[in-house]
Amino acid sequence: MRFLILNADYPLFLEWLYTRHAGMELQPYAEQLRMRYESLFGVADFYSGNLRALGHEASDLYVNNQALQQAWMREQYGPTACEVPDDSRPTPVARLRTIAGRTPLRRLKPFLTRWLDHQASRQRSWGEQVLVKQIRHYRPDVVLNQDMCWAGGQFWREMKPYIRLLVGQIASPLPKDGDLGAYDLVVSSLPNFVDYFKRHGVKSELHRLAFEPRVLEIAASTADACEPIDLSFVGSLTADHRARVRLLETLSEHVGIQVWGRGVDSLSASSPLHQCWKGEAWGVDMYRMLARSRITINHHIDVSEGFANNMRLFEATGVGSLLMTDWKANLTDMFEPGKEIVAYRHPEECVQLVRHYLAHESARAAVARAGQERTLRDHTYLSRMTELVEIVKRYL
Repeated sequence: MRFLILNADYPLFLEWLYTRHAGMELQPYAEQLRMRYESLFGVADFYSGNLRALGHEASDLYVNNQALQQAWMREQYGPTACEVPDDSRPTPVARLRTIAGRTPLRRLKPFLTRWLDHQASRQRSWGEQVLVKQIRHYRPDVVLNQDMCWAGGQFWREMKPYIRLLVGQIASPLPKDGDLGAYDLVVSSLPNFVDYFKRHGVKSELHRLAFEPRVLEIAASTADACEPIDLSFVGSLTADHRARVRLLETLSEHVGIQVWGRGVDSLSASSPLHQCWKGEAWGVDMYRMLARSRITINHHIDVSEGFANNMRLFEATGVGSLLMTDWKANLTDMFEPGKEIVAYRHPEECVQLVRHYLAHESARAAVARAGQERTLRDHTYLSRMTELVEIVKRYL
């Protein structure tokens, strides 16, 4: 099968990546893509690489990486094709919308506004125009869209003639428009999301996250030469993570913690986390930090409800840190609490567990080692891609 995997990167990560590699935006498409993979951010080439290892064709597209997309256009269609239109200039539809807003004809205005909304939906952005060309170029059997917020249902309905199976993947807040009618299947690592989709008539399957063992070649070897970190957290601190912020503030006040991640600007000025924040840690840097950590804290996003599901479960255990995570009913489907990971039910218990394992190194090391062994045995991307192929076959 031929897979086309779509993703979008955080703008802050893209700024970090292209600053780290001066002149990267001038490199050929393949070279930029290679550097993106080597950053190890997100799922990098963990899906495509393991699908190819299983004998399939697989390509990645980072739809919001303008420099990368420009390089693709330049190599496919020539130097002028990569020019991005000036979005500051109003489009014909935008000009008509301004006129509609000024018209005194009250009865006409609602009809004119609806017509303009329809016309605006048909005017694709430059990024969507590039994606159209890429889909027609690759002619994939399966499109796996890992950023379902990036393009709406109308766009995907128009692309259906070029795709045998359109699969969405999501475990974060759902797209605002909620238009999932174009998708043949939606996979999620959250059981409650799978149930939600099925209740609303959307075919859905559970597909968990994982760890890529290749990471160990880079992260663990470098971490051995660095000073260990007793207690760490890496992740977001946004409005979607209010309970997480309260937990980390409690830990900072009682045992001390080093925090990496985005969203610190959204914290109150009085939050003690400002003193704990060490900056952002993307990809390789994040893995190295986790590998240095004796204990790393995990706490799920609010939309996960009662279910364990995020990349940190596997990233932390995979590099050999002791994972201390919030208790969820399905944790035992992935790990054995108390033996392979440690689970807490409230902030005060988390403080007690941190103190215990920092004071008992042999017990800490035993849990960390068992967690890593479990992840490397059962939770690799090669295993997950084997499962994904079987899921896809049922829907083709």
